[in-house]
Amino acid sequence: MSRTEKTAGKVKLTAREKKAVDKAIRQAKGDGKPHTAQDSIPFEVIYPDGICKLPGKSYSKSLAFDDINYQLAQADDKTATFENLCDLYNYFDASVGVQLSLISQYVGREEFERSIEISDQGDSFDSIRKEYALMLKNQLSRGNNGLVKRKYLTLTIEAEDLKVARARLSRIETDVLNLFKVIGAAAKPLNGKERLQVLHGLMHPDGEPFSFEWDWLPKTGLSVKDYIAPSSFQFGNTRMFRMGKKLGAVSFLQILAPELNDRMLADFMEAQDGLMVTLHIRSIDHNEAIKTIKRKITDLDAMKIAEQKKAVRAGYDMDIIPSDLATYGGEAKNLLRDLQSRNERMFLLTFLVVNLADTRQKLENNVFQSAGVAQKYNCALTRLDFCQEQGLMSSLPLGLNQVNIKRSLTTSSTAIFVPFTTQELFQGGEALYYGLNALSGNMIMADRKQLKNPNGLILGTPGSGKSFSAKREITNVFLVASKKDTIIICDPEAEYAPLVNRLGGQVVKISPTSKDYVNPMDLNLNYSEDESPLALKSDFILSLCELIVGGKDGLQPIEKTIIDRAVTTVYRGYLADPRPENMPVLGNLYEEIQRQPELEAARIAAALELYVTGSLNIFNHRTNVDIQNRLVCFDIKELGKQLKKLGMLIIQDQVWGRVTENRELHANTWFYCDEFHLLLKEEQTAAYSVEIWKRFRKWGGIPTGITQNIKDLLASREIENIFENSDFVYMLNQAAGDREILAKKLGISPQQLSYVTHSGPGEGLIFYGNVILPFVDRFPQDTELYRIMTTKPEEVIDP
Repeated sequence: MSRTEKTAGKVKLTAREKKAVDKAIRQAKGDGKPHTAQDSIPFEVIYPDGICKLPGKSYSKSLAFDDINYQLAQADDKTATFENLCDLYNYFDASVGVQLSLISQYVGREEFERSIEISDQGDSFDSIRKEYALMLKNQLSRGNNGLVKRKYLTLTIEAEDLKVARARLSRIETDVLNLFKVIGAAAKPLNGKERLQVLHGLMHPDGEPFSFEWDWLPKTGLSVKDYIAPSSFQFGNTRMFRMGKKLGAVSFLQILAPELNDRMLADFMEAQDGLMVTLHIRSIDHNEAIKTIKRKITDLDAMKIAEQKKAVRAGYDMDIIPSDLATYGGEAKNLLRDLQSRNERMFLLTFLVVNLADTRQKLENNVFQSAGVAQKYNCALTRLDFCQEQGLMSSLPLGLNQVNIKRSLTTSSTAIFVPFTTQELFQGGEALYYGLNALSGNMIMADRKQLKNPNGLILGTPGSGKSFSAKREITNVFLVASKKDTIIICDPEAEYAPLVNRLGGQVVKISPTSKDYVNPMDLNLNYSEDESPLALKSDFILSLCELIVGGKDGLQPIEKTIIDRAVTTVYRGYLADPRPENMPVLGNLYEEIQRQPELEAARIAAALELYVTGSLNIFNHRTNVDIQNRLVCFDIKELGKQLKKLGMLIIQDQVWGRVTENRELHANTWFYCDEFHLLLKEEQTAAYSVEIWKRFRKWGGIPTGITQNIKDLLASREIENIFENSDFVYMLNQAAGDREILAKKLGISPQQLSYVTHSGPGEGLIFYGNVILPFVDRFPQDTELYRIMTTKPEEVIDP
């Protein structure tokens, strides 16, 4: 070994040592030659299918995965998630490198404000638009919607060539996607363009738009790195770097705590200015790990014997040995027992944190904030001096670790870094506002049209805000959705007229004293492309007659035959010449049935007489209201009990007619039915409702049932289809019995159930597909919109 001489209090290095030191300094500072930003990015090529070729024989593939409500889950669910994470890590052997990337990036509130902007149209509704847009902007300011959080898992393997790498990565990807499915987190592989977009976003944190197509490469002669690289990298400073206009610093986590906490990653991700947290995880061969631990135990035992001999020679008790030696010996034996008898493996972990800021002072503040999180959990965040470039490149989701600082952990200790916190729901396009996430304070913006099945339910006890929530969504649809979209409301309690009138809609008041008429015999010739419009209309009229004529056993087969025959005859003139004045009315059907020779025809006609020439003849007129308006509300409050059933059935038929018209226009039909449980009490209207929930989606219909009685939705197996075919459920405060039913049907945990237990108006849970979020909706009361939407008796204004 080389000698080191001391002269005049200074250390004099030999030529060999000085050469080694100079080499280390050059590597840290660079070689002094000009380099491009592209030179720092350490991959060789990214292929269109998403596979990335790294230096040597390494290849990587990335998957993006969504969050789950881990922090809101009950203890058993948290334990299950933790065990599933252990299974995920144990799946990887020593030949697979795993990189977990959690990215919290500030994209600017301005971009979010643009996504919720409602532009003026120069009509009488602009004041409403301004109010609604201002409400959205105020709600946005309460949350943290300027931060976008993304999660990636990058897998790295070694292979002889791309073909071998592609085959193996495909098998691993399939297994990992299934493991994520068990956890309950949606995951998907990233293709090449998506990976480039992620890298571009990380290296352009100011939000510069990404523009790239694969066929540009041969035309321009550029490489993929040219499309993602920042304007410059500067790594001259030992403790920070510059990337474009941003300053950054990379630190590593020193895990000092004897026990770790599953909240650590969540706390890191709550940083206000965004950051990147990266975990490089590599499994150690199981047999090699056991051998290593056994060697350590042997070394510790030898040290223990040496200490005991020393104690005997010194004349004191040989059982008195250094406490650290006893502690390490016990922990090593426990670790060996875990590796041999439990489902535990050993991993090498590198934990990196990247902070970014516009100024040096802000950067130091951000690093101090992250260090505070580490200190909270008895760990230390240490700056990577002279290794900022390696740290940054290791933090990009490429699957390459250039930082040789590793900590050995077992499966359980690795899985305790749970990457899940709270789900968010903030979509673009025609997304509608549904309140604030009660956990994060962020806005909930969702587009029901993006669901596989947009059918919805709004559930809650009286006074919980059901009708108000429906009116808020109706207003939002009116202001944001396509102008071709239609909104139809069935209003059994006369609550919607002020809103409909203010939005220029048509209120159709159906009552024995009203002059507004809707003809139940209206026939839409586009009623169905699969079936004859007359056949479907006949089916509706049979349901109508069943309500009017049918007794306990309903219509008899011969009576159905008579009605069907009469329907065919009564529409003959209209089908030959389809003009409005040729449309039949109920009286024409009554007369045609009277002409039938069967004795049963007289019974049917006698039952119909009350609704044709008697006191309940309100449905024996041609339609005289504008049911083609974009917003139509059917007010049936003043219909008696018998007529209300009839009225609701007729409204459902009118909705079907409008849905078929809108389908030709490629427009959606939003149908809101308040007091939905009234429809489900009668066999005919219930059957019609089930049909709507089953078939509306194919026709561009978006139905929403508003009810307080969840038991009515489960009254029969057929009606239960309504519940099962609703991918959107807006649940407000629930009664005790209903809470138990919903918890069982929807798999709601006790923690989630607390948000619909004795909750105030506008508080509850939203179910959007597989996403379950607690929400709070505090609509400002000093607005015109609130005054026309409220259902509180003391606040309601006259229609």
